[in-house]
This record gives sequence, C-alpha cells and structure tokens, in this order.
Amino acid sequence: MDVTKEVFGYIDDQPVTLYTIKNDNGLQVECINYGGIITKILTTDRDGNLENIVLGYDTIQEYEKNSPYFGAVVGRVAGRIKEGKFSLEGNTYQVTQNENQHHLHGGYKGFSQVLWDTNVIEKENEVTIEFSYFSPDGEDGYPGNLQMNVKYTVNHDNELIISYYGFCDQTSLLNVTNHTYFNLSGNLKRDVLDHELTINSDKFIELNEELLPTGKIADARNTVFDFRKGRKIREGVHSTHPQNILVKKGYDHPFLLNANHQNEIILADQDSGRTLIVETDEPSVVLYTGNKLEGELSIRGTKARNYLGLCLETQAPPDSIHQPHFQSAIIKKGKSYETKTKYLFTVE
Repeated sequence: MDVTKEVFGYIDDQPVTLYTIKNDNGLQVECINYGGIITKILTTDRDGNLENIVLGYDTIQEYEKNSPYFGAVVGRVAGRIKEGKFSLEGNTYQVTQNENQHHLHGGYKGFSQVLWDTNVIEKENEVTIEFSYFSPDGEDGYPGNLQMNVKYTVNHDNELIISYYGFCDQTSLLNVTNHTYFNLSGNLKRDVLDHELTINSDKFIELNEELLPTGKIADARNTVFDFRKGRKIREGVHSTHPQNILVKKGYDHPFLLNANHQNEIILADQDSGRTLIVETDEPSVVLYTGNKLEGELSIRGTKARNYLGLCLETQAPPDSIHQPHFQSAIIKKGKSYETKTKYLFTVE
C-alpha cells in the first residue's frame, strides 16, 4: 500500500490537502479534506487500462464555485427536509433553506463545504484517511454539538470502505452519505445509459413535484423501477412512467433494500468489463442518474451532459422526520451514529 499527500489548493488561505492511496492491484483513490471529496478513483478495465471512473475536478476553485456535490460527504442530513422545518422533543427547528424553500444536503455550510481535519492510518494491507469535523450547535440551524468522523479505507482486496461515526450532545438529526458520481466507462468515454444496475429491492419511495417523498412506498415489481434482475439505465430515461418523467427522465429515487452486506447493489459496464459491487448496512439507496447535469460545467475537459454519471447514495430514507413510517434519522442525545458502506471494484 502506498499513500501520498500534496497541496491541492487554498480556501481562505487554508491549504486543501490531496491524499492519494494506491494498492498493489492498481486501484487508486484520491480525496481531499475539503468536503471529504473523492476526486478520482482509478481502476483497470478488462484490457488492463487504468482510468478514472468518477466525476470530479482538478482545482479547488471548481469545487467551490459550481459542483453538484461531486464526490462529497453530505450532511448533517442527506436529501431534502420539507420547508427546512422539523420538531424534536417539543422544540421546533428551522434549518437553512438552500433549495427553494427546502433544505438540501446539509444546507449552506454542510459537510460538503467545510475543511475537515485529517489523520492517516497506515497498516500492512490497508490505508485509512480519517476525516473529522466538529459541527457546533446551531450550525445551519441544527441542534446540538456534533462530532463527525468519516473514514475512507482502501485495501488490497480492491475495496473502498466508508465508515461514518457521529456523536451529538443533543437530540438531533443525522443522515450522512457520499455523493460520488460513477461512470465505469473510464475517463468519461461514454455516458451511463448502457450501464446495467442491479438492486435487491422491490420497493421505492414515490416523490412529488418538488422531489420530496409523498410518503407512499411504491411497489417496484414488474415496473421500470424493478432492478432485481438487472436493468440498463436508459430504460428509465426512455420510460413513460410518471415518476421517471417527474425527475426529468431518469431516476432520483430512494430504493428500500431487501438485504444488507449481500451484494445488494451491482453496477456493471459491459464494454469496459468494470463492475462495482456496493454493500451497506443502510436501509436504502438513492439512485440519481445525473438527469440535470447538462449546463455550463466542464468536467476535466468534457462538457457536462445529462447521464454522464450516476450516484448510489446509501442512507436512511430522506425527509423521514416528516414520514414516521420511514426509518428514523434521529440521533438521540448522548447516543452514537455508526454506519458503513463498502465499494468493491472488479473486472469481468
């Protein structure tokens, strides 16, 4: 295992550090302490070509100015909170409304937009970059002083393991995920429309026009939301299902997982031979297929377009504070939050 670090840029005269981890099989993971952002993941295709399989930038200025959460840790709460309001233990809280009147991905000073402290832990068969951040009571409107730690561990089994740990001194909300956009073609040679995705799930959460959960848990079976036997992304993009059309043709939906740590999510690109297997202890995964990437962005020389990457955001269901039948995102005073997601990179 090999790990190096260098200065990636500066924010408010503070250095941003880039960490590069390489294992003996060619897997390379690069990340920075701004937002805990994964900037690159390099893996080999079936012909041995080492290429980047995630969306990201080469400068800190691009991440600061115009990034749709590329590769970032998002929180305190991933997804949307309706009107940025919620009640806990008899108290009502107003968090920042950074998407229309709603709260999205932690607000204006969410985890994706702060400098994290770092610690490098080297072992014989793995390297861990540990990010830590103290979020004070009232930051973005959330109650409680929160200590958050996120670990990225890369090993010789071609695994990237992301471990999350949080502790809060007041009852609050916490639902953290990683927002990496994957494209297994390598160096953005193609979009993800012909990527085949398998999810062990027969239920998804219905959304309204503001992309908030309606509260309905819909039956995915025998619909374009049924990924149990594998399905190409383009099927949802070309679908006439009202939920696909609602999110601008594609997917931006939470899927409730039927199993954990059992190869429950598999993404494959037939042309390159690359396969990504995701296992988690979270109850759901939000599939976002990059339906709104098109615009003025340029991603390492490639003009942004829809479906250039997709996200697999393992987490508790969004806006659960307003949907009591969803798994809760409440962290009780003095209790810890712990969750883990593993990404295995293989070639077929």
